[in-house]
Amino acid sequence: FMQLVSPIHESQQENIAAVNHMGTGRLQTVTPQMNPNYYAIVEKFGQATGVPVLLNTSFNLRGEPIVTTPQNAWWTFTNSGIDVLVLDHYLISKESM
Repeated sequence: FMQLVSPIHESQQENIAAVNHMGTGRLQTVTPQMNPNYYAIVEKFGQATGVPVLLNTSFNLRGEPIVTTPQNAWWTFTNSGIDVLVLDHYLISKESM
């Protein structure tokens, strides 16, 4: 749940630059009980990079509504600079298209 804007410790601001806005971040927490699949992704990313933080953003293009269906996801993916789409249990890469 996104609950607040909080200061990012100065020593970590460069490590999480994508989520750093003038020394603050919009924090969102996830627990294994809340969403085990997403938690596992964050955990694996942390193990691989040493930084268990991901940027969470809306999935849409400028002027378009937020994606709510697989058809919307496919349209947005093919009409954007996104390289990879995870759709249910499928991983789709533009390199394979």
